[in-house]
Amino acid sequence: MLDFFEHLRSDKTLVFHLNLFRPLTPSIRCVSRPNHNRFHRLWNLIFVFAMMLSFQASAQSYPSRPVKFVTASTGSPQDVVGRLFAQKLAESWGQPVVVENRAGAGPLLSIQAVAKASGDGYTVLVSSTAFAVAPYLYQNLGYDVDRDLIPVVLLATAPNVIVANPSSGIRSLKDVIDRARQGKKLQYGSPGFGTTPQLSAEYLFKVLGKIDITHVPYKGIPPLMQAAIAGEVEVASAALPPAVPLIKSGRLIGLAVTSASRNSAIPDVPTIAEAGFTGFEDDSWVGLWVPASTPVVVINRLREEVIKIAAQQDMRDRLRNVGFEVAAGSTESFSALVQKELRKWAKVVKETGAKVE
Repeated sequence: MLDFFEHLRSDKTLVFHLNLFRPLTPSIRCVSRPNHNRFHRLWNLIFVFAMMLSFQASAQSYPSRPVKFVTASTGSPQDVVGRLFAQKLAESWGQPVVVENRAGAGPLLSIQAVAKASGDGYTVLVSSTAFAVAPYLYQNLGYDVDRDLIPVVLLATAPNVIVANPSSGIRSLKDVIDRARQGKKLQYGSPGFGTTPQLSAEYLFKVLGKIDITHVPYKGIPPLMQAAIAGEVEVASAALPPAVPLIKSGRLIGLAVTSASRNSAIPDVPTIAEAGFTGFEDDSWVGLWVPASTPVVVINRLREEVIKIAAQQDMRDRLRNVGFEVAAGSTESFSALVQKELRKWAKVVKETGAKVE
């Protein structure tokens, strides 16, 4: 605080940026000006304290009306996790938390909607690993990853999973590789071009396995699961949560999960490394973002409430039942994860030659 008040000396004037409202580094810069009278300096001080009180009041009253969670298509991992947290937040806050799906162009429509929204904390993005993939697949994002959105908190993680139709006779990843190398024509389905299940499968089959297998894209998880059950494709790569009940019921066979360790929801399904393919792991994740102009105090309020909910045993159990693990933590750790994932998926997209069609 002493450093702060030092800026009120007669030879300095405070110049506030709009970035004062940015959550990570509210900035105040000083510039040399001619001497000002004490009346001017007093108004500077009053202005500073008025803003500080305003920020504190907004945090204490947030939320005072319904909050909107914007996410991608219904049934996607981010939709599943977003709805679980939305329900709990609504109960805690006493305010509705409405989930709005913006399907189309992968995650783009949902991300664009929040990037352009008012930074008041009432429009929140729920996105997934697809957030880190999109910059390398789409030519015109309509937003800047670093400038327009601020990561708030990681919610949960889950692997992707490779599954097979029981009637295909495929019971392991080795079966898939062996059949392809014997010249048999195989197809695998995914939720669509550029999704992480598709990129994971491309890397696994074509970079690591070095086999020829045809990709069949579907428009989201629900039609992919229906196609896999019906035997339209022998193999499918999907986010784990929607596949869990189908694997447990025997309608699909789990061949491998893409995480470093087995998943507690389907412990009998091996990892990719256990199946003989090392060098690639892929944990999908879901988190929250807000527009960059959102005040830090509002962001802290949102993050703290999410962390409280994530610590509740019933919430952990509900997430685990659908294949997710709670992963709530600091804004800084989530920001670091996003940057790491951006670098990772840039490499995967380049090596697989993946593109949106």
